[in-house]
This record gives sequence, structure tokens and C-alpha cells, in this order.
Amino acid sequence: MRKLHFILFFIICPLSVFAQVELRRDGSTRSTNRDQLKTKTVIDNREKPPIEDYKIISVKNDTTHVDTSLTIYKQYKFNYLRKDNFELLAFSNIGQTYNKLAYDFTENNLVPDIGARAKHYPYYEVDDIYYYHVPTPLTELYFKTTFEQGQNTDAFFTSNLSPRFNFSIAYRGLRSLGKYQHILASQGSFRFAASYRTKNNRYHLKTHFVSQDLNNQENGGLSALANSQYQSGNPEFEDRSLLEVNYENAENMLYTKRFFLQQHYKILKGNDSTQNNQFRIAHRFNFTDKEYRFSQSAPFEQYGPSYKSTNLRDETEYQKISNTLKAQFQNNTLGHLAFKLKHTNYNYGYHRKLVLDAQGASSNPIIIPNRLTGDIVAIGGSYKNSIGGFALEGDAMLNIIGDYDGHYLNAKAGYTLDENNRADAQLQSNSRAPNFNFELYQSDYINYNWKNNFDNIETQKLQFNLQSKKIAEFQADLTRLDNFTYFGLKENDLGTQAADSLVVPKQYEDAVSYLKLKVKRKFSYGRFSLDNTLMYQNVFNGAQVLKVPDFVTRNSLYYEDYWFQKALYLQTGFIFKYFTDFESDAYDPVLGEFFVQNEKTLDGFYTLDLFFNAKIKQTRIFFKLENFPTIFAGNSNYAAPSQPYRDFVIRFGLVWNFFL
Repeated sequence: MRKLHFILFFIICPLSVFAQVELRRDGSTRSTNRDQLKTKTVIDNREKPPIEDYKIISVKNDTTHVDTSLTIYKQYKFNYLRKDNFELLAFSNIGQTYNKLAYDFTENNLVPDIGARAKHYPYYEVDDIYYYHVPTPLTELYFKTTFEQGQNTDAFFTSNLSPRFNFSIAYRGLRSLGKYQHILASQGSFRFAASYRTKNNRYHLKTHFVSQDLNNQENGGLSALANSQYQSGNPEFEDRSLLEVNYENAENMLYTKRFFLQQHYKILKGNDSTQNNQFRIAHRFNFTDKEYRFSQSAPFEQYGPSYKSTNLRDETEYQKISNTLKAQFQNNTLGHLAFKLKHTNYNYGYHRKLVLDAQGASSNPIIIPNRLTGDIVAIGGSYKNSIGGFALEGDAMLNIIGDYDGHYLNAKAGYTLDENNRADAQLQSNSRAPNFNFELYQSDYINYNWKNNFDNIETQKLQFNLQSKKIAEFQADLTRLDNFTYFGLKENDLGTQAADSLVVPKQYEDAVSYLKLKVKRKFSYGRFSLDNTLMYQNVFNGAQVLKVPDFVTRNSLYYEDYWFQKALYLQTGFIFKYFTDFESDAYDPVLGEFFVQNEKTLDGFYTLDLFFNAKIKQTRIFFKLENFPTIFAGNSNYAAPSQPYRDFVIRFGLVWNFFL
């Protein structure tokens, strides 16, 4: 909190210097005594730029503008991720991982990643970094309370030093102790971005640097005894710190850095307004460094035997350097055509090799290598055009050189039926190797050491969207997965899976077929509104490895209006969310991954939040009573097996924009 006060003081004080006092300047000789100085208040009569001039530009050049309005959708995004988390189920503390209530399976990467996907929810991908063009400096401050001894802040500043050069700098910090023993979350994310174009508008550049450290204490969930006490509803255990956890001596961390640069030069400028007959050469550079660590002062017996009796430490490293060259041509008739050539160098692994059974009966010991390194070259192209009212898009890449085969194909067609209705259809096909932690892993726990050679995951997805302003928004996804790769429980000698079995990577031999239907509709009457999101899911094949609830719903009933002669905009209401029973995946802190289990069913439950929000000028204030029915009914719900869901809590926060 003291840091937040300092930031506010640092920003506001200079403003008072620039806008407070003006001395008379008539050229006459005068005394400089304090009591003789006459002051005037300077009134800034400059016309303020419209908010539409404060532009937000994506890496793909999709452009929006700063929005200081207060809507129900801003409420949905007022969380640590700053995203709508409808398809996620949060763990008990801010900064912990999320359980999935649904899957997306949109994948365009042709090179495996480090893994540890449960740690990547707060991670800033390339598409999560935006670039700006602003007529005056812009500051945004985000603040929200957490669970015990901490806060969540995100401070952002951007300015155009000239009409052609912009920079932005931001830092997101989190500290939250949590209600249970040993689940402290301490995380920080620094972002810097800049964009530039030359005076003749031929050369354009976007670049950013991101550094993140995502640190979590891990406790392995509630012990068997504590699970019984948690479910009993005994008032003695309403103090959650009294519940025993499996251990209090472990933590996992994800450290990441990325330098990104994207530039293009217009060899043929074409028409300035329509870009007809424009030809450009583009280049994209991406250097990504990731390091995942798990450390524990003493082993936990349910993870199996270990090589060390104290100070266990697993450290996985991953570096990726990619360069993409692109030749682009745009014509009003032919559309937008591009050819791409991409080179990627990857380096994943550890600092040691592991030899198994070197002194046993086997004459050929198993050697687990320490590195996976290599180069991949891919070619591809993209196409975009509008023909007869249809908006057509296509994008494809194919690995042609390297140890990993792979390809992706995205094809999309959209048609605007009228001003109120639009339909889109999209086909996606992807073939890629599983993440590196499925193929190679090393740990001080004996069971967590393997070297595999899995087949590529084959994904085909058909998506249909219908946006109707007068009816509803419909989305239908039909996905087929071959060679679905997952973490599951190790089979024992009897060929069955025991609840205390060990976690290993697996690949499903049959196809997985997955249907997801989503409908959104908002009803308004006077000052009252009802916003609804409903989702139905069905796994036709492979339900034993891909597990989701059949039904998820979120319904928000709220009131909004101007108060106090329009000095304040008030929004207040309820948010109801519910999902049905399903056999949820469980969380493994060693890997930073979820794994499939068949022993425990996650009972479906509902949450009901009461919120009071207000907007005063460019400040949005959020006040929320989360999961308040548990005050009366108690809470015995889970976010994942042995991972309790959040109790009732009062949260407060704000988003404050400064236009200088």
C-alpha cells in the first residue's frame, strides 16, 4: 500500500507544479518578497482530445481505443488475470492456478513449449502485449485487495514522445498470503513496449520486453484428516489455518523473459488510403527464456521414493530463438497475400544426465539425456480478402526441416447478413509434438524421470459463430483429437489405477471427440439488466481422459444509473455461477501440471456474489462480497481434489485512468 501511495504522490505532485501558479510578467522592477508575490490560478482552456484518439493497437494491428466506461463486462474482467474467467475455477488464493471448466484447443505453435501449463495462466504471451498511440500521456492504476497480508496492483504509463514514436511501461505485482497454510503467492510482471514509424511511413517497428517471476508456496492440498474436517462444517475449522495440509516445505517458480521485435518496410507504398499494390518485407524476432523450478526441503512420500533425503530441487530450462521473414503483397482485387519462412532454435533440458539400472541386472542401462536441442525450419503463407460480402482469411505453416514434424491450417469465412446479424465459420487443423516435459523430465523424485517418444497430437476443430444483436450470440465448437497426450496415474501390476499411484505422461490411443456450445444473451428493462452465459459440453469419445462438466452457467442481475446529478454512475447487483458434477483433474505441484484421476468426483456447486460498483469521472470503483451465501450455509466445496474453494470474502479495488 505504501508503494501505491508513493506512485500516486509521484504522479500528482508534478501536475500541481505545472498547473497551479503563474507570476505577473509586465517587465517592471518589483520586490521578490513573499508577501508581495501575486498569484493566479491557471485555467487550462485547451480542448481535450476525444477518448477515441487514445488508440490501443495489437501485434496484428487490430485497433481499439481506451474505454473508461463501467459495464458488467468490466466487472467480469476485474480479476488478477484481467480477463473473463467464465471457463475457469479459481483455487483458494489469488495467484494460484485455475482448474478448467472447458477447453479451447486453439493451437498454432509448431515447436513444443516447456510445459508447466498450470503456471502459465498469468503469463503474458506475445498477443497479450499491446502498443499505443496517444495525444497526451496516459496512466492507468489497477488495485485490488487479496487474501491476507498483501495486495494486487498493476501500474501502467504510456506516452507519445512524437507522433511517430510511442512507449509504454507497466508493472503488475501480487502478494497474497492466503487463508490456508503455506500458499503464499508472490509474483511480479514487468512490461515495456515501443512502436515507431518513419516520417515517410515506409518503415514500422513494434518491440517489447517482458520479465516475469511467478512464485508460489505449495502445500499439496489438504491432508485426509483435514478433508474430513473441512467437509464436516464444524465451526472450529472456519479458521482455515487450523486445517492440516500435506506439507509446508515446498514451492514452485516460473521465471520468464522475452524480447520481441516486429518490423516491416514498404518497398512499394501503393495507395496511401487503400494500400492497393503495396509490397512489403516483414521480419519478426522472438527470444524467449523460461525456467521452471520445484524445491522442497524434505520429500513427500506420496510422490514416491527420492534420490535425496533433504533439499530436493528440480530445475528445467528452456530457450527459444525464432526469426520469421515475410513477403506481403496487397491488391484491392487479389486481396492480401503473404509468404512466410521461419527458423526456430530450441534448447530444453537440465544440467545432468541420468543413468538408470546401471548397477542392476540390465546390461543396457537406461540413459535419460539432459538436453533436447535443434533447429526447425517452416514455410507457410496467409491470405485475406473480401469477396461478394464474404470475409475470407487463411493461414498455414509446415515444418520442413528439423526433428519435429508439424503443421497448422486455419481457414475462416465470415458474412454480415445485415446490421444486426453476422455469421462466421472457422476450420482449424494442427499437428504438433507434445510439450517437452512429456518427452523429457528429470527430478530428485525417482518416479519423475522419463524419456519418451510420443506421436504428434492431431487436432481438427470446426467452429461456428452467430452474432445477433436482437436474439443472442451463439458459438459451437466441434473438436477431434488424435494421440491426445496427458498426465495420468501410473498403472500398478494388476493393470488398474490406485488413488495413490504416481503421475506419469500418457498418450491416448483412441480419438477424443468434444462438443462445446455456448450462448450469450442480455435482457434489459429500464435500469435493470440480466446478462446470461450458458455453456453445454459433451465428450463423445475419450471421456475417461478429457473431463468437463456438462453444464456451466453465469447469470448476472443488476441495476445501473446515474446518481447525484450524473456525478456518479452506480452499478449494483448479483452474479450467479453454477456447474454440474464432473471428475476433475487433480493438481501436481512437482510438474506444475494437472493430471487425470478417476477416484474423486468434484461436486457441482453454485457461487453468488453481491457487487457495488461506481464510476466517478475516469475512476471505476469495485466493491464485492464474494460467495456470500457461505456465511449462512458454510463452505465444503472444492476447486480440485483436496484443493478447497474460496470462502466468503469482501474485496475492494479500483481502476483509475489519468489523461494528462
